[in-house]
Formats: sequence, C-alpha cells, structure tokens
Amino acid sequence: MDVGMMMIFASYGWENCSDQRVWDEEIKLARTAAESGFDVLWAAEHHFNDYSFCPDNIHLMTYLSALCPNVDVGTAAVIIPWHDPLRVAENAAVLDLLSKGRLRLGMGRGLARREFEAFRLSMDESRGRFDEAAKMIVNALKTGFIEADGKYYKQPRIEIRPRPQHSFENRIYAVASSEDSVDSAAKLGAHMVMFADRPWEMRAPVINRGRELHRKYHGTEQPTLMLTDFCICGPSLAVTENWARQYQGKFVESNFYHYEFLGEHFKTVKGYDAYQQKAEIARKAGLSGAVEGFMQAASWGTPDRILRQLEQRRKVVGDFELNVAFRFGGVPFDIAENGLKLFATEVLPVIKGWKAAA
Repeated sequence: MDVGMMMIFASYGWENCSDQRVWDEEIKLARTAAESGFDVLWAAEHHFNDYSFCPDNIHLMTYLSALCPNVDVGTAAVIIPWHDPLRVAENAAVLDLLSKGRLRLGMGRGLARREFEAFRLSMDESRGRFDEAAKMIVNALKTGFIEADGKYYKQPRIEIRPRPQHSFENRIYAVASSEDSVDSAAKLGAHMVMFADRPWEMRAPVINRGRELHRKYHGTEQPTLMLTDFCICGPSLAVTENWARQYQGKFVESNFYHYEFLGEHFKTVKGYDAYQQKAEIARKAGLSGAVEGFMQAASWGTPDRILRQLEQRRKVVGDFELNVAFRFGGVPFDIAENGLKLFATEVLPVIKGWKAAA
C-alpha cells in the first residue's frame, strides 16, 4: 500500500494559534513523515480562513521537494476553477523538473461558497471550468503543448517551457465525491480521491461506479483509489477515543462552518448532488450525528485498532492508497507528532506490506 501524509494548515480549534505556528508545525510533521517511511507528502489548497490556508500548494511542494528529497510530493488538490490552466501546467512542469519526476498532481473543483465569492466566480460554473481546464492540463503535461477552444477557455496553442520531462502516467489524481466528479475523474484516467467523512458503506456504490466508468472510457482498470484520513493514534484505546471525539469532532465543526453544510445553497448550485445529500444528513443528524458518522469513517485508536479499521475498509471499498492527516481540529502538536511516530512504527510497516486484494 502507498501511504502519504496530508497537510491541512488549519488554526480552527486552537487557541491563539498564529499563522506562523500553523506552518511551522505542519512542515515539522512533514519532515518527520519523510524520515519515517511515508511515500508522499500531500497538501490541500484553501484560502482566507482558519479552516485551512495553504493558498498555493504547488509553491509549497516545490519547497518540500528540496527539503525532503526522498519522498514524492502531491497536491490534494489544486482547485482548478480558481486558476488559469496554462499557469497550472507551467508550474506543475517546473515542480516536476526540479523534483525529478516526484510530483503527483491532484486536482479538484472546490466546494466552499465563500472561496468562490472571494475569487469572483460562480459555483455554477465549477463543473464546466474543471472539465475543460483539467483536460487541458493533463494533455499539456503529456504532449508539451496546451490549447483549447471551449466555453470558458480560449487558449491559443503554445508550448510549455520548461518542457515536461517525465511521463505523468499514473500520477494524475482528481477529487471525486459527486457523480459528476466521479465521471470526470474516470474520463481523465485519474486516481479518484475521497475523504473520510461518512461511513464507507455509503461510499462503496460511487467508488464502484467510478471503476466501471474508467473501464468504459479506457478499457483498463482504474488507478488505485486514494482515501484521505484524519487519524488519532495513541497507546490507549480509552484516551484516543476521547481525543477522537474532541478533535475529529472539532474538525467536523470546522467543516460545517467553512462549507455551510447547514445552509440551503447546495440545492440550487449545479453539480453538487453529493454535498446536497451530505447537507441533508447534517441537518437531520446535527453536529453530534455528523461526528458519529465521521468517527465511523476516520481512523482512531491504538495501532491494532487502526489496522483492523483499515482491513475492514479494504473489504468494503477494495484496494486503496492512504493519505493520513495527524494535525486537525485543535490536535496539540505533541499528540499529532507522537501519533505520527507511533503510526509510522507500528501501522505503516504492516499496511505497506499488504498485497493487492483479489
């Protein structure tokens, strides 16, 4: 199994936590993960708010590729509608050149209304913008040229310089939760990226649909699914359960706040069916119910319990790559760091040795 560490860059849930402290702690954890056997470092793109603020994850990964030369670096994800696709392709080519082929390019279309409004963009256009731009970027990294004559992007044919130096085969990822996004990921031939936010039994039909669509479009098996997890790992089951309820709970609260899941706007925004479903569940179950569902999906407990959780998850969804966040929802740095080290010592060697399921 391929295992990465996810950086979120959040201050929601911490008291008097400066932006400098957020970044210092995340980068320290990244260095520890790189030295402890993780395969890749990942970071989200978010803007303006305590929920998460890494506004340029390609920029960050250029720095980390030099700081941590023995691991891959990845974006989970670049939010494509907020960028000029030409610039994304150029920046990805530069990072991949400097890292000697270690970039895994993950793309998404965004979810937070507040971020779209700040960029003066309509969420109604996110599906169309993503589909046009993502295809342009993938083709540019494959061929060395970018061009388009679509509804949103009129791009004259131009060569990418520096020219892409390495094949991006099996290194394209796409966030996929809604049916539209699953279809888009399949068309791109990308690894689907999903987040641990609801029981995996609810996800399985959509995951299987993505695999079917990939076979339909490409006649091959889909690249391995990547699941992003939010992990509390410790030596005591009782203590970690309390921590999980507190810190995973605070992270769910930050989701409610940032994405406005208790609002009604998902009903009227095009292409966000999966999130409308999630919003309806949130309104019915409330925060406490959402936390319970999150705790069923995300990893927490002793290393032995986490291993059993991951084994059960694989029975439900099949093989997957794992991307683990340890710092979220107000988790104190010592708990995050100690949890990462314990996970690396007792969980990582076991799951990295798992063979592909039949």
